[in-house]
Amino acid sequence: MIRCHDVVVEVAGKRLLDGVGFTVPEGGALTIIGPNGAGKSTLLRWLAGIMPGRGHLELAGRPAAGLRRRDRARTVAFVPQSPVIPPGSTVADYVLIGRSPHIPYLGVERTSDLEAVRAALVRLNLEHLADRDVGTLSGGERQRMLLARALAQGCPIVLLDEPTTALDVGHQQHVLELVDDLRRTEGLTVVAAMHDLALAGQYADDMLLIDAGRVAVAGSPAEVLTEANLARYYGARVRVTVEDGRPVVLPVRASATAPVVAGG
Repeated sequence: MIRCHDVVVEVAGKRLLDGVGFTVPEGGALTIIGPNGAGKSTLLRWLAGIMPGRGHLELAGRPAAGLRRRDRARTVAFVPQSPVIPPGSTVADYVLIGRSPHIPYLGVERTSDLEAVRAALVRLNLEHLADRDVGTLSGGERQRMLLARALAQGCPIVLLDEPTTALDVGHQQHVLELVDDLRRTEGLTVVAAMHDLALAGQYADDMLLIDAGRVAVAGSPAEVLTEANLARYYGARVRVTVEDGRPVVLPVRASATAPVVAGG
């Protein structure tokens, strides 16, 4: 579903991505990890066609270079970390924006577009919030709304930039379970950039660890999330165990430099 190689992105003379390449099969889930500034969001934005760069990219079996903007928007839905939401928008209004690639220029939404919005709201359990101002939503409701917009867009590929940011652990799990369920039931191919390594290890099919714009390690979560890799690329002290075939990443507190003395 996604195939790319030799991806290079430069901004103001600085190379943000340097020779990145990977493949994601139809219905697959790739999670991109890496330290801050590694290039995770840049890679997603390049895949979505909103960040200039060079390299070979195929989307759903078609060279991306030959796709018109609207065709690309019908193929790839991008959910940014901090989306721009028009002031005063209702949930239904925002989800309807996802139908823009399907509405003719100077046209208006059709019955099929409204039905796609309704179906997405129902699928994400948001139909009772359709007329709610977006500014009044909780963090979990807002993330479900962003997914609903991507689902209404009707694309086979969904790109998620930090989908669990600012959510508590319960809502983090809920959002990732929703994504996993949508992938299975709707046949979506998902690429997500994530900071939380524990969550990433539980939900990814494959992982890509990038560092300084290059692919450092690629493989299964168990192959990528090792103590040696996380020490080398994150400078992190962790303990990694495996439960039900999935890596569990636990931070390890550094030893105290001096014992604590009780008493007066």
